Amino acid sequence: MSSTPARRLNYDNINPHVKAAQYAVRGELAVKSEEYRAKIAKGDLDGLPFKQVISANIGNPQQLDQKPITFFRQVLSLLEHPKLLEHEDVLLNQLGYKSDVLDRAKWLLKNVGSVGAYSASNGVPAIRQSIADFLERRDGFPANQADIYLSGGASSGVNTILHIICADANSGILVPIPQYPLYTASLSVLNAKCVPYHLDESKNWGTDLDTIKASYEKAVAEGVDVRAIVIINPGNPTGASLPEEDVRGVLEFARQARLVVIADEVYQTNVFVGQFHSFKGVLRKLQQENPDGRYDGIELASLHSVSKGMVGECGHRGGYFELVNFDPKVQAEIYKFVSITLCAPVIGQCLVELMVNPPKEGEPSYELYRQEYDGIYDSLRERATALYEAFKQMEGVECAEPQGSMYLFPTVTIPPKAVEAAREANRTPDEFYCLRLLEATGVCLVPGSGFGQKDGSQHFRTTFLAPGTEWVGRIIEFHKGFMDQYR
Repeated sequence: MSSTPARRLNYDNINPHVKAAQYAVRGELAVKSEEYRAKIAKGDLDGLPFKQVISANIGNPQQLDQKPITFFRQVLSLLEHPKLLEHEDVLLNQLGYKSDVLDRAKWLLKNVGSVGAYSASNGVPAIRQSIADFLERRDGFPANQADIYLSGGASSGVNTILHIICADANSGILVPIPQYPLYTASLSVLNAKCVPYHLDESKNWGTDLDTIKASYEKAVAEGVDVRAIVIINPGNPTGASLPEEDVRGVLEFARQARLVVIADEVYQTNVFVGQFHSFKGVLRKLQQENPDGRYDGIELASLHSVSKGMVGECGHRGGYFELVNFDPKVQAEIYKFVSITLCAPVIGQCLVELMVNPPKEGEPSYELYRQEYDGIYDSLRERATALYEAFKQMEGVECAEPQGSMYLFPTVTIPPKAVEAAREANRTPDEFYCLRLLEATGVCLVPGSGFGQKDGSQHFRTTFLAPGTEWVGRIIEFHKGFMDQYR
């Protein structure tokens, strides 16, 4: 008999709500792709029909060779090592730093102190004011820094807001399907109820108010206390960019149903068709157009992050959320909740300040900043178009035109013989397709089932962050072989 004592924890006695949570973008296929990457790094290509892994499964720009913005990184370098400022001549004359880089670093150090120290729980006041100024420039309406909370990326902000809203197991949140699985996973951990509403694929994955109302009414009839609606705009995983009329429609429904609006707007600079309409800006317009006060009761929480857009600084974990019309006592509890984790990473907070207050025209760093920013934007749009054109020529694949964010979410019609093979392998058809693609090409996508999709439909999500377009050809070649094999 073994003398080793039994462990206190085992799979059967840990938190069941954590076990129930699913997070497909870092799921089985992502793990397998990293195993392939490790083999290739060791020079072990035995049995692999590819020499490179393309991680098109997750919006992680700098893993896929998106270069950091020079102004941002130069300022951060001085914040991390302020003694460099004692050698301004070297910085300016030998290392290519500009005077506005030094000025911004000094301003941030004056207001932050040390990036190695805690800040106020809701973030550095001067940085919150910079965000408020940005929001006023963006929307044309004033913002109050007291309503702004710095967070460790938008994910941390979502976690905070859902913890406050979800009071018990009967609390329900309307969540778009398909959706970024952060929402369903977080609700699972909270033991709260996800109330799904389907986006309209025939309208470029736009919102459909009749569908939202039907989902809401069904949940209410079942006794669910529906408290909020999540909107991801531009969309993840769909890439949809909502027109203003859709934003107005959601706000009107939220007013009628007394729902908190959670606006996930982290892709607001990634818009290729039309323009971005913030929920805050449209809400203020509605209030201005209706002075009777009918829209004054809408509670809105909107989120932004340094992880996406042209910044792409996922690893620095910087973000913020703004609260509109929340009860002061509720905001006090939100402050207490964020205080439990002390504060967002201070270097991430500084990066948020740089994102919302970049170099302006006429300043020394502006020309290079504009060149880098536009170059990243144009490259993303070019690769989005290349993928879209590739999908258009693939048998049984339909894809909406790229509108925004950094994703496409095409429908793929999988032949019955492949559906049967997937069933025998105990996989969904889209999982089976994506796994076979990874094994054949090294390209890692995410099955549509990881985001939610209508029964009987099959999709996959791909980013268009990877450099070049050669890997797109790999997908086309694989797809033809797959269809021929299972036709």
